[in-house]
Amino acid sequence: MRGRLLPSESMAAPWRSFLTHLECSACGLRHDADQLQGVCTACGKVLFARYDLDGVRQSVKPTDFASRRWDMWRYAELLPVRDVTNVISLGEGLTPLVGVRAEASQALGMERGEVLLKDEGQIPTASFKARELSAAVSRAKELGARSIALPSAGNAGAAAAAYAAAAGLE
Repeated sequence: MRGRLLPSESMAAPWRSFLTHLECSACGLRHDADQLQGVCTACGKVLFARYDLDGVRQSVKPTDFASRRWDMWRYAELLPVRDVTNVISLGEGLTPLVGVRAEASQALGMERGEVLLKDEGQIPTASFKARELSAAVSRAKELGARSIALPSAGNAGAAAAAYAAAAGLE
């Protein structure tokens, strides 16, 4: 299926997310990460995903990454999707850092090679929001969402539309 990461493409190690819960960014109330959530039920503020970082530290070694695919899903332990078959990917990769011309560096008072720009133009949705929407839509689909809606000035909306379409969501 177009837009889906195939299990055979995943990673050499077993797929595992260390997501533990969602936490309100304002009042700190914990929410169940395995149920569809919008905003905090107490104060209406944004929810942050929280992970078992000690568990990641014990389970993942730097050498593990040598055999993994070269995109954001190589970091599955720190992403919310629990089952690889729910991943919706359009090929959002790890975009390169590109050095700017010497004149530009000097204009900023820097030496040549000290100023690097992230080339986000290589992302398939042409939006720097692609990675976060890939993760969010994948998780929403995993939890049974049938549609996606969010406020946006443009970039997030474009990426959300692309990933929702790839996931078969409204």
